[in-house]
Parts: sequence; C-alpha cells; structure tokens
Amino acid sequence: MTRHPRLLLSSILLAWLAIPACRQAKRPSAAAERAGPDFRASSHDLSRPLQIVTYGDMRFTAPSETGATNPKVRRWLVDRIASEKPDAVLLSGDIPWHGGIANDYAVYRSETNLWREEHIRIYPALGNHEFQGLEGACLDNWWSAFPELRGLRYYSVQLGDSVYVLNLDSNLPFTPGSEQMTWVSKQLAGLPPGVRFLLLNLHHPPVVDVQADGDDSHNGRPNEAALAAFLAAAPQKSRVRFIVAAGHVHNYERFDRDGIVYLVSGGGGAKPRPVERGPKDLYQDRGFPNYHYVKLVVSGEKLRGTMIRVADPGSSSPLWEEKDHFEVLAVQTNL
Repeated sequence: MTRHPRLLLSSILLAWLAIPACRQAKRPSAAAERAGPDFRASSHDLSRPLQIVTYGDMRFTAPSETGATNPKVRRWLVDRIASEKPDAVLLSGDIPWHGGIANDYAVYRSETNLWREEHIRIYPALGNHEFQGLEGACLDNWWSAFPELRGLRYYSVQLGDSVYVLNLDSNLPFTPGSEQMTWVSKQLAGLPPGVRFLLLNLHHPPVVDVQADGDDSHNGRPNEAALAAFLAAAPQKSRVRFIVAAGHVHNYERFDRDGIVYLVSGGGGAKPRPVERGPKDLYQDRGFPNYHYVKLVVSGEKLRGTMIRVADPGSSSPLWEEKDHFEVLAVQTNL
C-alpha cells in the first residue's frame, strides 16, 4: 500500500521522537554548550562543616549473589553512611552488577532507601558495569534509577560556595577535543570565584598502583592518563585545589601527583582485589580486604579526608576503624 508523502514524513518524525533518550543525548555539542552547574545546593541547605562521602563498586544485585559482591557488607556500608548524614554521596560507578538488568537497580533502590529517607543528595558516575548489556537498555535503566539525570552522562554540581563537583563518564573519551573534555574545559573556565575545592568523580582511576599479575584491566588506561595530563596543566589549579575520586579497583589507594589528590575508593562491596602498593601510594597498610568509604569534611580553607573501613567482614555485626587520614589546604591566592 502506497503512503501519502505527508503521512510518511509524519511517521518518520514520530519514529525519530521515539528514539530512546540515550541516543539523543549523544548529539554532538549539546552537552558542551551547557554552562554553569547542572545542580546546585545552597549553603543555607548544607551542614557546617560540609560533609561528603565518596566510594564505589557496590555491585547491587540479588542478595543470593555472594561471589561477585558481599551483600552483607554492602548493606553495612549503606547504613553506616546514612548514619553520617552527609550532605552528598558521590558514587564512583559499578553501582549495579549488570546495568542491563533492571532488577539490579531495584535492589539498589531497596537497599539504599534509608538514604532517601534521610534526604541525602546522591550524585553517581557511570562505571563499566553500568554497561553490562545493550547500551540503550543500560542507559535507560540508569536514567530510570536516577531520573533527575535523564539525558546526561556527565554533569556538574555546586555545593555551597566553596565546593564544585564534576561527575565524569570514563566510558567516554577524555582525549583533547572530545565532547566531554570540551565541556570540562568550559566548566573549569566558568568556576565561580568562591570555589576552593574541585572534586572530580569518575570510575576508572587516572592514577593507580601498577600490578604485575598480568591483569592490565586495573593498571590504568591511556584515556584517564589524558585526563590527568589535562588537570596537571589546567590554569585553574593555581587557585582551586583538585581532588579526584575514582573506583574500579576494589581496594583503597591514595596519591598526590602534580599537587592533585587522587583517591581510589572501590571498597563498596564488590569482590575485593589485593594490590601490590608502589612507593608513591600514600596508603601502605597491608590490611585486606578494604571494604570502606571515604568521608570528606570541608571547613573554610581546609578539607579533611578519612577512610573508614570494615574491620572484620566476617563478623555478624559491623565493626569500624579509621585507617587513613589526609588533609588538603585551599590554594592561597592574592585574589
């Protein structure tokens, strides 16, 4: 049957509009045109001092799965973080075990319901397990779990006057000229004058201990190395302190490179990974496994970090210990 040209055009238009939002979000330059923070929390709505939690690699999934993730410890961490009542939680990715399975996000919603009851702000980044499945379905599951992010794969947040957060997608390029890096450059160029600390939240770590066990998947990639090189040369580093928090490695590591603090905080519940620590890793404790989260407290010109660890994962009830402390001072300027 022959269709009338106008009907055919209307059908094409309707079909285009029906394309999932994940595909439309990939249109070139759309993201790069965004200026200023995508989300903002006023100082009046935040604690004094400001408190932020960062961690990743939970692998929420059915509680019957105990090999890829530890559901008991996973829930302990969620409950402990809720008790901290932080102003924001930065999740560095691998939130579900399989991003293509909607039920993994249902488990996430169920196990973290206490966070919503406490009205805690949640700012996630995409990890590689978010893409375990067809990309379109995976992104749709992601945006259904975090509807406020619909259409965004990376975004920015301003917390009060002094803290700015870039939530990045390490599944996309960080190479010069890429859409994401064009956006990052614009975000840095437009940082409000009161910002003292810039937090970058992503999944794959730019700086990491290199392992000699033959598994290169956790040894760092050229993509994130390009991001580290960009940050080292960023002119904004002369007035704003950069802190980069990542996951992917199911352990804890801390580095100071080019005046930038790099954290690896992947102890959210996923199967632990032992690491051989190099001399530049500022955390040399041999305790294992390192199920943990990192608490950041920002007060005036100072940011204090504490790694809070599950002391005994085999216990019937949680025992906690503080195993790393660090301090970051704001850049002293004449402005």
